[in-house]
Amino acid sequence: MVKFGLDVHKAQITVCRQLGGRLPQPAQMLGWDRAIEWIGGHLAAGSDLYSCYEAGPCGYGLHRRLEQMGVTNYVVAPQMWDERHRRIKTDKRDAHELCQRLDRYVRGNTDAFASVYVPSIDQERVRTLCRHRQTLSKERTRCELRGHGMMLAQGIDAPARWWKPSVWSQLCETLPLWLKKNLLWWHKMAVELDAELLVVTKQVEALVKGSLQPKGLGALSAAMIDAEVMHWDRFSNRGQVASYTGLCPSESSSGKTRKQGSVTKCGNPRIRHYLVEATWRMLAWQPEYRPLLKVRAATGPRMRKRAAAAAARRLAVDLWRLRTGRCSAEQLGLILFEV
Repeated sequence: MVKFGLDVHKAQITVCRQLGGRLPQPAQMLGWDRAIEWIGGHLAAGSDLYSCYEAGPCGYGLHRRLEQMGVTNYVVAPQMWDERHRRIKTDKRDAHELCQRLDRYVRGNTDAFASVYVPSIDQERVRTLCRHRQTLSKERTRCELRGHGMMLAQGIDAPARWWKPSVWSQLCETLPLWLKKNLLWWHKMAVELDAELLVVTKQVEALVKGSLQPKGLGALSAAMIDAEVMHWDRFSNRGQVASYTGLCPSESSSGKTRKQGSVTKCGNPRIRHYLVEATWRMLAWQPEYRPLLKVRAATGPRMRKRAAAAAARRLAVDLWRLRTGRCSAEQLGLILFEV
């Protein structure tokens, strides 16, 4: 058995090798092609090959190449590997630590690291489309705020959507010429981004067109949530679903003392945002959904936010139950409609 800890960068891969149960060997820096060729050379000996690397900007292309070669590869969730806080971080140290963690993981210690679900190419394409829509929305908001700030500095309190054609034509009549020239670029970018956002939004909504969704969730939110999860069957219990959302309460307990705090946020931040947003929207459309009854009964903004976070966590679990056929909508108290 041969294990490889890989620290992956755009131009190079730092590889640390461990043969059998021996200590890991010193790491070495190789080019991409040379590293893959060197790892593949061990297949001729008939050994079982394992490797791992951290998820990052280089994506899953390396994982797919290694899997095609016959290497069992794991994509690891990034974390701070310097547990002793020595404040020394190098590529070789990271590769060495990954190799040691891989050895423990292969031997059965699944707490050695957290592996990341690797999407298929089609799943990655859909997720990229949904994330592209989110990027367009953020960029349009940035242009809107830039222009609004420039006008506010001159004592002009413009409407939020000042770049809309009808509003812009009225503003042009009152704006100084120099200010209007400075705003033209931001106006042009906001209009173009809004047009592109409309096109991409229709493409995202088409992903779930004709399906039954909880009333109030909407086609857009349903598509975005499904794109982030990618495959609902990869969760085997409701605890895994709740943990993925990062909406579980933090805890600091010792002895007979148990103290729970705010949510951990140790999950997918995008799906957490979509779920909380959908929870507030579903208040008007799901009168019999039990988690929302607690939100309605909560008094004060702080208690309502806590109840909404709990309801969003429960919504994720119930969507998992619906998507995998474990429960029906009637059993969960949800009203469905065709989007």
